[in-house]
Amino acid sequence: MSDTLVQGFSDGVLTLTLNRPQARNALNLALCDALLGGARRALAEQARVVLIRANGPVFCAGADIKERQGMADDAIRARRLRAFAAYDAIERLPMPVVAVVEGPAIGSGAEIAALADFIIATPAASFRTPEALWGTIGATQRLPRILGKRLAKDLMLTGRTLSAAEALTHGLVARLVAPEALEAEVAAVLAPMLKAPASALAMAKRCIEEGLARDPRGALATELLAIEENLAAAEWKQAMAGFGHA
Repeated sequence: MSDTLVQGFSDGVLTLTLNRPQARNALNLALCDALLGGARRALAEQARVVLIRANGPVFCAGADIKERQGMADDAIRARRLRAFAAYDAIERLPMPVVAVVEGPAIGSGAEIAALADFIIATPAASFRTPEALWGTIGATQRLPRILGKRLAKDLMLTGRTLSAAEALTHGLVARLVAPEALEAEVAAVLAPMLKAPASALAMAKRCIEEGLARDPRGALATELLAIEENLAAAEWKQAMAGFGHA
């Protein structure tokens, strides 16, 4: 386990906390590897839910520019690919992944927040993708799919900051809560997911992700296949029995 990422596992919840507050949780190679390790642990431990959080007032300030100084092109390329591997591993997890954002998420930070299934934020959260203004490329794929291409271009090409309230309006943030209510809200979000059949949550998540990548007929076929898989597993019978009868 890396000191750059604190991992905590309790009652089915794996919490991955970015832990470089002295560097505003900037993404370096060690943190990339730690995030990849966190995704692997989620699978190995059969976590029910994964939470992504951060220590300090900044969620993540982007790539660690100090680390990149003096790097050869091949080393920079390898580091970027390591980040993409970590993002992809977390994004592909079958269980729900929830990001809790309490401060600025810039560049790589916006990527990490956006790869979660949904985001809980406080008013101090904000989102910015200024890579092009810094003379580099990144964060061009997830946000356009969530925000739409025009707003994503506005963020990328002007460097504007999207406030937590705007992010809520445009669907990047799912829930916006006051800091003093945050932990209660996180607990309330986790509770139904921890009680639900893990396989059903995984199938629902998979149907949404795969369905959006297909045309309506293909999307329906995806759900029909999941229904057959669900019926074969029969886990739903035990879950439904808990609801009683009308």
